[in-house]
Parts: sequence; structure tokens; C-alpha cells
Amino acid sequence: MEPARRGGAKELRLHIVTWNVGTASPPPDVTGLLQLNSLGPAMDMYVIGLQEVNSRITNFLSDLAFDDPWSIFFMTVLSPLGYIKLSSVRMQGLLLLIFVKHVHLPFIRDIHTQYTRTGLYGYWGNKGGVTVRMSLYGHTVCFINCHLPAHMENTEQRLDDFEKILEMQFEEENIPSTLAHDILFWFGDLNFRIADFGIHFVRESINNRRYNLLWEKDQLNMAKKKEAFLQEFIEGPLQFKPTYKFDLYSDVYDTSEKKRKPAWTDRILWRVKNLCQHTSKESNLSGEEQTISVTLNNYISHMNYGISDHKPVTGTFGLEMKPLLSIPSVTLSPEGEWSAEHDVLISYSAVHEFPSSAWDWIGLFKVTFKHVNDYVTYAWVKDDEISSNSDSKQVYMSAEEIPDMGGEFVLCYYSNNMQSIVGISQPFQIQPNRTLIEKDLAQEEISWMQKTDNLESHNEF
Repeated sequence: MEPARRGGAKELRLHIVTWNVGTASPPPDVTGLLQLNSLGPAMDMYVIGLQEVNSRITNFLSDLAFDDPWSIFFMTVLSPLGYIKLSSVRMQGLLLLIFVKHVHLPFIRDIHTQYTRTGLYGYWGNKGGVTVRMSLYGHTVCFINCHLPAHMENTEQRLDDFEKILEMQFEEENIPSTLAHDILFWFGDLNFRIADFGIHFVRESINNRRYNLLWEKDQLNMAKKKEAFLQEFIEGPLQFKPTYKFDLYSDVYDTSEKKRKPAWTDRILWRVKNLCQHTSKESNLSGEEQTISVTLNNYISHMNYGISDHKPVTGTFGLEMKPLLSIPSVTLSPEGEWSAEHDVLISYSAVHEFPSSAWDWIGLFKVTFKHVNDYVTYAWVKDDEISSNSDSKQVYMSAEEIPDMGGEFVLCYYSNNMQSIVGISQPFQIQPNRTLIEKDLAQEEISWMQKTDNLESHNEF
């Protein structure tokens, strides 16, 4: 679905998930978690931050060579709905996945990932943050998934670690610092607890749904009032039960000997740079000045998931922005009817300033492709070029590379310089290979006749 438009602006729907999965395997169903049955418009982007993904050495070494089970699970759920895994980054048990609708791919650039270890004095990655940043329609957006130190007494350590994560620099040149991005989302198992109040008062307040009695003693809320670097972060109201600590497969708080006090450990916050700058000047943003805004539509927990002692939390946002990038760098389309019976042609054209490379390629993908490497085949734009003029170029693909069974596909142009897909075609049909089908039918008829002859011979005896 195309993003909503108001006065030249685009409105993108963003769904963020944070979940400490406690080394568990994926659940049977995540329809509710991803709000797939929502009556509203489809999400444009999913951002999924997991903590405590199984990182035992055998699992982790396997996951380095192949996608981990959680990534495969979410790709399997989302790719049939038209989402591609745009980026991912993992540091031991921390995993951050970003999925996006195909239509937005040409307008997402400069995707970079980074991680920051804070466990064992920065030498161990069981705690810390993983980050993905990008340019989205020309605006810089950054996502940080964190797992901060546990226990009531470690508030200062949590704040110190988050400051260290914020100070992280991307390795590539000309990438803005974390706080210099237009929008920054911060989420994860932040491990902040409810101070001072005893466990019985906390549980009684929760049972009576009087969450507001606990807000003022929430360590993160308290820190936001004192710490300057946190005051620019915004969070929705905590109108749901504290999400830690539960007995597995239940909505009952910890009944073990430790009887942990419930806490809102799992959180989603955000920061809009231009709001911070203008608020400091005590001036309102005019419509001309504010080119991007964030609206929280939903901030909830999901009590029906019980695979770990944390309940997942989701935030659904509306990102309204004036596009600074509105024309794809490359437009491309298939020429004529495609089938595996003959070589086929692709036409494409690029904007004048596009930095093409001999390493650019055009991939043929099923419409349900999972990620950029999930192509059926590809052609090098230079090596396989057969014609070129000022308006467009043509590239061929060999009939041998085209799927015999046909189906619905898209073409994507991958830029080596930009390290991303910068153009995508409309979906189109590839016709089945009639010669192969006729051969298969003939073979089936021969097999059937042989079986009939064998049966008749058997009956004669």
C-alpha cells in the first residue's frame, strides 16, 4: 500500500518490537505481535529488536554461517506479505532486524550497522547495543536495540553504558553521529526497575491497574528528570502491566524463591533532532521548518506470549516527512514477454548524477523474495549490456537462467557504490516453458501407458 500523503508529505507506518526471548525458539504465531490483522493500513516498516537470542557457541557459530532461526522465522512470515529484510545486525544475544515494503527500497540509502559491547568492561557482548542507520527519503534515521545491565542497584551503570552506546561512531566516513540523526529510536531490555516501593505495593497497584502510582519511582522516568542527555527522549505512557518477570507460559509474576519485583524493563523511546533544537530556543516549529515528525499511535505489551520471562512490547508510529528524495535513481522494466524459451531483455535508465559502477547488477527476484541475496539470477549491467543511448540502456539475460515454471517476479537494480537496491520494477509474469511442459506431459503419458501395460500383463497371469 502506498504511504498516505498530506500536503506533499509522506506518512510511513513504523512498527517496533522489543522482546527479551530468553534463548527460546520462535513461537508458533506472531500475528498479534506484528498486528497483521489490524484493520488500518499495512505497516511500511518493521523494526524488530530481540535480546537473549540463543548464543551458545554451537548455535552462534552456525548462525554466523547461516541466518539464525529468528531471522528465518520473521522472513518466512513477512516476505509473502511484500516485505524484504533490509538490514540486520547481531552481537551475541542481541539481534536487530529491519523489514520494509518493496515500494520504499529505492528511497532508502546509506544503510550502515554497528555494535557496542559493554559487558565485562567492554570486552564481552552479552550486554550493549546494536545499531542500524539509514537515509529514508533523504532523512537520517537511526535504530538502537540495547540490553543494559540487570538488577535494582545498577542504575548508574545502565546510564553509563547507554551514554557509551550513544557515543559510538560508525566506521564509514561522513556518517553523522548517533545524536545527529533526524530521528533516533532507542529500545530494548533497558532493565530499569521500580525503586523504593515494596513488592506487595507494586503487585497490588498492578492488580488494580493503578500503574500511575508506580511511574514516579520508575528508574528511567527518574533518570529522565535528572540526566540532560535523556531529557530529549520521548516515551509514551506506560498504560500496560510491567513486562518482567513472569513464570514461563503464564501471566503470573515470578513465583520462584527470588520473587523478583515486577518492572517495566522493556521500553521504546525516540528523539527528534529538530524538536530538540527548536525547543531549546523556546520557539514553535512552523510548517515550513518541520520537515519530519513522529506520532506514537500505539504503545502496548503482549501478554499472550509466554516463551520467556519477559513480555514483548510494541510501538506503532506514524512518520510524517517531506521527501527530500522522491525520484528513484534507476527505473527499470522487462522488455516484451518473458519465458525460458528465449533470451530476454531489460531496459533501464538512471538519473544524471547516479554514480554507476561496473559492479552494479540487476537481479531477478520472486515477488516474495526475502532479502537482497535471495535472487533467482542476475545480470551485470556492464558485461551484459547490449545497447545504450542517452535515454536508456538494455541488458540481456540468457534463457537458461529464466525459471522454467514461470510465475510472478520483480527486477531490482543493485548499486555497488550505494550498497543497496536503488530501483525496482513493477511485478510481472514470466510464462512457463511450453516446450518443457509438453515434454513433461509426454513423459507422464508414457509412464501411464507403461503402468497400464504392466497391469494388463499382471491380470493375464
